[in-house]
Amino acid sequence: MTDRSHLADAFLAQTAWGQARRAPLAGDASNRRYDRLTLPDTGETAVLMDAPPEKGEDVRPFVRIANHLRDQGLSAPEILAENAEQGFLLLEDLGDDLFARVIPEHPALEMTLYEAATDALVQVHQAPLPQLDRYGPRLMAEMAGLALSKYRTGIRGEPDEDLQRRFENHFEDILRLTTKGDTVLVQRDYHAENLLWLPDRTGVARVGLLDFQDARAGHRAYDLVSLLQDARRDVPAGVEMQMIDRYIRATGVDDHAFRTAYTVLGVQRNLRILGVFARLSLEYGKPFYVELIPRVWAHLVRGLEHPSLAPVAETIRDALPAPTPENLDRLRPA
Repeated sequence: MTDRSHLADAFLAQTAWGQARRAPLAGDASNRRYDRLTLPDTGETAVLMDAPPEKGEDVRPFVRIANHLRDQGLSAPEILAENAEQGFLLLEDLGDDLFARVIPEHPALEMTLYEAATDALVQVHQAPLPQLDRYGPRLMAEMAGLALSKYRTGIRGEPDEDLQRRFENHFEDILRLTTKGDTVLVQRDYHAENLLWLPDRTGVARVGLLDFQDARAGHRAYDLVSLLQDARRDVPAGVEMQMIDRYIRATGVDDHAFRTAYTVLGVQRNLRILGVFARLSLEYGKPFYVELIPRVWAHLVRGLEHPSLAPVAETIRDALPAPTPENLDRLRPA
């Protein structure tokens, strides 16, 4: 038994869940681990999050954002017990009905689920903004630069720091021009594998929220892009267009400015994802993410057609190798 297992047992022993059966749940791209707990007498369940502080994890942002979201009537997991110093949380179990599972099994529900997820974003964005670090143009430009430092270098072998610096500076200028305005809470990983369908609840509470601990203050289009330009599943173009329309109608934002920001942030996000997926494969031994790159590339190529991105579009097209089978093989660990 590992030291973390001993610590987890001690944490749970201080709760009503000390004798619960434990079974691992699918994790994410972080160092966090999740177990489902089941009480032997009642069958009641909860989730144990194990987030090792020695590996850079910190449960306190999760607790703070979860409580904020719940205060707005949204379905983030209730915090049942916590030990922030050791990195353990006991969470309400919201179940297994991820959007990514429900939609293939019940295709007729696809529009309903995306409408509910879009409405949940409207609710989040209408709430007071808690104190959060800014996800602003400079940081977003640097994150987009991962496409050059990780994806391009992973394929071509040689970094080009001058190219990356020039790209980031130009892209920052575009972001400053196109993503102005008020800021809202952006969860940053708002997509079908982090959203749960809770049909027994009503309104926006039907959307269970996960993986929001890295939330920042950013542009209101960011999470809508995350939802509709999903790296993990194909969202029909009609759904994407209708949800953009739905969000604009519900919030009253400027139509042209919002659509422009949506496209620019889509390019920013997809550039970042190219770099992150390459890094996860080459540096962390997770080649599964390479299989998702062609979909991300398709989103990127489509977004680069927008006139606002003309100052960097050719640079990106020239600098980034296409995800051919040969290039994808170079991104897999040896």
